[in-house]
Amino acid sequence: MTLIKRAVARRPEIRADGETKTAVGYAALFNSDADIGGLFVERIAPGAFTETLKRDDIRALIDHDPGRVIGRTSAQTLRLTEDDKGLRVEIDLPDTTDGRDLAVLLERGDISGMSFGFHVVKQEWDETAEPWKRTIIAADLMEVSAVAFPAYDDTQLAMRDLEAAKNERARHNFHAAARRLRMKTTLDLRSRSKA
Repeated sequence: MTLIKRAVARRPEIRADGETKTAVGYAALFNSDADIGGLFVERIAPGAFTETLKRDDIRALIDHDPGRVIGRTSAQTLRLTEDDKGLRVEIDLPDTTDGRDLAVLLERGDISGMSFGFHVVKQEWDETAEPWKRTIIAADLMEVSAVAFPAYDDTQLAMRDLEAAKNERARHNFHAAARRLRMKTTLDLRSRSKA
C-alpha cells in the first residue's frame, strides 16, 4: 500500500508557553475540494480520521522525512484532534536542532503549510462529476508534517488511484452487461421452448 501525501497551504503558527514552543495548525481541512493535478477533485469527509486517532501511534515530521521526527502521539508531544474545520495539529517542538530551526522558520513565515501522509481505508467516487470526485470517508493516518511546499504534487500516484477507480467501474459495467446478456439469452430460450 502506497503512502499518499496531501497538503494544506495554511501556515501553522508558533505559540510559546514558558520554555515550550508549540506549532499549531491544520494538516487537513474537511469538506474542502482540492484539485489533484487536474485528474480529479478530492475531499476529506468529517470524521475520516476518527478511528486512526484512537488506535495509531502517529508521528510529526518535517517535510515528510522519517529521519526528522519532531513529535509523536504516544509520547504526547503530538496532539491531533478533529474539529469542525479539519485535522488540528499541536506539536510541542523538541529542544533539538530540527525543533529550534522549525520554530524560527515558522516565526519567519518560511514554512508555509502542513501536510499529512495516509492510506485510504474507505472512499467514494462520483463519476458523474467532471472531473471525477473522490471523497475520503476513512483514512489511516501515518504522519503529519510541517512543509515548505504545501502542494498536491502526488499526481502520478493520484493517476493510479483514478485509473483503479475507472477500471473497477469498467469491470462492474462488464459484469453487469454479461449478467443482462445471460438473462436475455435464458428468457429467449425459455420463450422458444414454450412456442
